[in-house]
Amino acid sequence: MTGGPLRVLIADDDDLMRAGLRAVLSSDDTIEVVGEAADGLEAVTLARDTAPDVVLMDVRMPRRDGIAATRELGEAVPAARVLILTTFEDDDYVFGALSAGASGFLLKRTRPEQLIEAIHTIAAGDSLLSPSVTRTVIDQMAAAAPPDPAAAQRLRGLTARERDVLMLVARGLSNAEIAVELYVEESTVKTHMKRILAKLDLRDRAQAVIVAYETGLIRPGLAR
Repeated sequence: MTGGPLRVLIADDDDLMRAGLRAVLSSDDTIEVVGEAADGLEAVTLARDTAPDVVLMDVRMPRRDGIAATRELGEAVPAARVLILTTFEDDDYVFGALSAGASGFLLKRTRPEQLIEAIHTIAAGDSLLSPSVTRTVIDQMAAAAPPDPAAAQRLRGLTARERDVLMLVARGLSNAEIAVELYVEESTVKTHMKRILAKLDLRDRAQAVIVAYETGLIRPGLAR
């Protein structure tokens, strides 16, 4: 992440949406809009040129959709973090976007202050996942892809408590909620999460949720 304002790239095929997002972000001096893209292909090209900290990525776009663009960005500009902009109608795409490397999602109708907060959250290295998406969309998509027994070997290096934390993360609980569930301090949960990410070579909480499903640590229907 840069030392100055957060560099943000907007990718959306709706001209009015891009204009609205730029207006909101330009009103905050902690954020600099470094470019606008009308499709996924242009988003990847601009990201290479502008090196953004965060890319606000629509899902349904021409030439290259947001999921494909997110996957390509992970290789072309690995430092850029992707925040998916979605509507309820796009929920079926959320799991694919997270699997492609997105760090979270945000509903397009969110309030301006929430958008700015979300950008800072993503840029700081955290992920943005709501319990509702964890419990429905990811659960639904995981049902179509049974756990891989070989993938479960990835969890061998985790302690019992780290497995507990990972399972609760996959159920959609926040750090504060996990702390209550396990009768520990929130700072302890954060420490466990850092170790889980390091041991599993994961970038953020979003990837941890995917791994929890892929390894069978949590099964569809149990994310409640």
